[in-house]
Amino acid sequence: MQFIRFSDLCAQGKAQGKRVFIRADLNVPQDDAGHITEDTRIRASVPAIQMALDAGAAVMVTSHLGRPTEGAFKPEDSLAPVAARLGELLGRPVRLVADWVDGGFDAKPGEVVLLENCRLNKGEKKNSPELAAKLGKLCDIFVHDAFGTAHRAEGTTYGIAETAPIASAGPLLAAEMDAIGKALANPKRPLVAIVAGSKVSTKLTILQSLAKNVDGLIVGGGIANTFMLAAGLKIGKSLAEPDLLGEATAVIEAMKARGAEVPIPEDVVCAKAFAADAEATVKAATDVADDDLILDIGPKTAAKLAEKLKQAGTIVWNGPVGVFEFAAFENGTKVIAQAIAESSAFSIAGGGDTLAAIAKYGIEKDVGYISTGGGAFLEVLEGKTLPAFEVLARRAG
Repeated sequence: MQFIRFSDLCAQGKAQGKRVFIRADLNVPQDDAGHITEDTRIRASVPAIQMALDAGAAVMVTSHLGRPTEGAFKPEDSLAPVAARLGELLGRPVRLVADWVDGGFDAKPGEVVLLENCRLNKGEKKNSPELAAKLGKLCDIFVHDAFGTAHRAEGTTYGIAETAPIASAGPLLAAEMDAIGKALANPKRPLVAIVAGSKVSTKLTILQSLAKNVDGLIVGGGIANTFMLAAGLKIGKSLAEPDLLGEATAVIEAMKARGAEVPIPEDVVCAKAFAADAEATVKAATDVADDDLILDIGPKTAAKLAEKLKQAGTIVWNGPVGVFEFAAFENGTKVIAQAIAESSAFSIAGGGDTLAAIAKYGIEKDVGYISTGGGAFLEVLEGKTLPAFEVLARRAG
């Protein structure tokens, strides 16, 4: 996918003295007193801002925070705590500007101003043409650097990209676009995807989309239980969706028609109750009792899947394959994680539980790319073209 990189504009001197508008993701958690409790997203936004400063630009930054009501400001919706933290990280004051849509404020080269919560602006969520036109007039260069919002066509994620003189991808968004292209658009084969979760219904479109492209589709969690049912196996009282057996069978058949497969677990780890201290029992997949809960894949299955992952050229990972939060039921996810770490494949992982597993097993440096946007990452796996990608590619052309 072709798009304009903000880093290239800076290297070419095209940002010097220009008004640069950065859409960042500064939506950080706060306690009841308004203190930021975790600042990863703010720290992640610094490289794009520093890049603009180093290039001699006048820098404007905005983000959403929480779920405010458009046109109805409340103190808890303010980016004031973010401005303070951003100033600390940049080592310079960051001025907070309210009521900024119509301009009327100055941003000088070498200065950073933070524009108040963009979702307070009327027309932001529905991307009103009137708002988009005003946003485009505020800047010379628009920089989208918030992948977590890339699946939303809003005023500051899409409208401004249409109306700004130049629309570009910041370093965070560009890295996501590169990784997604490498993993899905032009992957090194075999391409193996791991899709796990509690319900097939929440991942059905992802499974259907991947079935047309991947060489191996590993399913886990409640999703695997539904596929086991579709394969004629008993799953006891495990979480599953019997009404979606037809859809699961269709995915299996679609893969089979392409000479690919959906490996069905041959052994599982069961318990009589969903609890951290429940007794874990390894059973053949054919021996699951009526009162069993399947909470993980078994060691034989884990070992076979690990071999497939080690032989892959590209791996896409979304979801742990068992209840990895419980020590007795973490082995499957742990083996999968270690296999990905040891594989020479390019790997891309996304989703909150996946990131928690990556952190738990300390393989951050061994994963090719860790995606930062949950909803956006899932929509990419569904085969959708994200609005941010589409508009930036169009403007680049």
